[in-house]
Amino acid sequence: MTTVSVFHVSDLHVGRPAVPEQIDAIEELVQDLKLDVVAISGDLTQRARSGEFQRARAFIRDAARVSAVIVVPGNHDVKWWRAPLGFGASAKMTENYRKFIDPDLEPVLRVDGATFVGINTAQGVTRRTLTWNLRDISIIGDVRKSQIVRARTEFAASPESAARVIVMHHNPVRGELSRRHGLKHTKRILGAFAELGVDLVLCGHDHQEAIHYVEHTKKGTVISTAGTVSNRSRGGRPSSVNVILLSPSTIEVSTSIWSDKMRTFVPGASQCFAR
Repeated sequence: MTTVSVFHVSDLHVGRPAVPEQIDAIEELVQDLKLDVVAISGDLTQRARSGEFQRARAFIRDAARVSAVIVVPGNHDVKWWRAPLGFGASAKMTENYRKFIDPDLEPVLRVDGATFVGINTAQGVTRRTLTWNLRDISIIGDVRKSQIVRARTEFAASPESAARVIVMHHNPVRGELSRRHGLKHTKRILGAFAELGVDLVLCGHDHQEAIHYVEHTKKGTVISTAGTVSNRSRGGRPSSVNVILLSPSTIEVSTSIWSDKMRTFVPGASQCFAR
């Protein structure tokens, strides 16, 4: 197995919160680095509008010139009000995403050395995502049993030596500043990922960069949470992106943060884990 390099970006929020200079800088990085994979873990847009998706599509198109690309939707990419609590046509919620980005909400990407399985956690407002906190409406994500079964099938179809990577929007580990999980039933979901032998989870949503290692009895899982690339970073932190190196024996996650002085992304924290 060869080492697989991944550029992980999330929460571009194309629209009013976006910072065009930072998005331009990321596009330059992608073209310069030419990593194997660019993974975009949701919230490409702010309001799921056509114009926002068109700009996001240009970002993806340019990245695809030098790297394989996998992208999944986030809660801001879904017009949940089109089918709240199952009332209405559910397809309307993702109409613009499917039109401008990808008709497949859960793509699978196979490269030499790794399999990336997309899971759509942004399923709108359902009975399963409701909490007692009104602030959670349209914010909380969900992973269903059928999605876990599908992921198992996709991983089983790949070489046993290939790294197993999940790409999804909502963070399964509680944010340091937000003190919140992006998903309900996170222990159950992380346990299911361990059973699947997942090596790495690429997510966003929390708007704070983070690198976690979740240890299980069978297999540990590395969680790469990419921060936002917008003016909505949590706690006034700078925008950030992650770069991951997946080798046969290790997983190295490095964060780059935006420098106002340098007007580009500069190296930040880095951690390496055994596979």
